[in-house]
This record gives sequence, C-alpha cells and structure tokens, in this order.
Amino acid sequence: MPSFDIVSIIDKQELRNAIDQTNRELCTRFDLKGIDARVDNTDNDIVIVAEVEFQTRQILEILHSKLAKRKIDINCIEMGELSTNLAEARQKLVAKEGIDKELGRTLIKILKGSKLKIQTQMQDNQLRVSSKSRNVLQEAIQKIKDSKQKFPLQFENFRD
Repeated sequence: MPSFDIVSIIDKQELRNAIDQTNRELCTRFDLKGIDARVDNTDNDIVIVAEVEFQTRQILEILHSKLAKRKIDINCIEMGELSTNLAEARQKLVAKEGIDKELGRTLIKILKGSKLKIQTQMQDNQLRVSSKSRNVLQEAIQKIKDSKQKFPLQFENFRD
C-alpha cells in the first residue's frame, strides 16, 4: 500500500553552520566589537548573549539572515524569554522539530476534509498517510501545501 510521511526536520549541521557564521560576523562588526556578544548552541536550544537588550535584537537579525541563507525556515525558531541583569542580556530560542499533536490534528482535519480515500496515522512526531492509489497521495500532498501552514513541513518516504 503506497504511503508517505509528513515530517518537520531541521538540518542540524546547517543550523550549526549558521550559528558559527553569526559568531564570526559578530567579531567583525564595528558596533559589536569589543563586547561579549555570542550565540551559544546546544542541540535545539540557542542562546543569544550580549550586554544589552538592543544588541540581542541586532544579533537575532544577523542570525535570521544566516538561517535564511542556509535555507532553514525561520518559522521553526521559537522565541523564548529575554532575561536581563546588570552584566548581560540573554535571549533564549528553541529550534522546533517534529509535528506536535495540535499540528497533527490540524493536518488530519485538512486531509479528512478533502474527502480523499486515505488513512492517516500519527507516529511519534510524524504523520503517516497511506492510500491504495499513488495519485491520491499526490493530491494529499498538494492539499497540505495549499493549506499554507506556518510550520515548515517536508514529505518523506514516499513508497509504492
């Protein structure tokens, strides 16, 4: 039975490269030279560190441009809390991966509303869609693309 998976994955190497490029640019920028400004990364957590809040916003703009050049969708980066003290300001970001239950329900509702003869199944953080016809699956992919989801989605493991 033909099937495919709807997933949301971030290329970790490209994310690391974008963060490294951001850190290199921070060393060369005139307005940020001589201060302790950096971007730290652990798995899917990103922390922007600078002296004041204004500088964290500047670094965030640089990071967004580097992510866009590396073809990482900015919508998968979730803004966390901004914490400031006398010495520094920290902005936490989270790179979201996987399809959560709420998004999964939305996608299933879109597919069921299209009246296509398909079966959907939520598996961990991906959505498996199967049908008897390959053409129906291609129509399902088009329905998902036409729904203009804000969260970046990829279609993988298309099997006959």
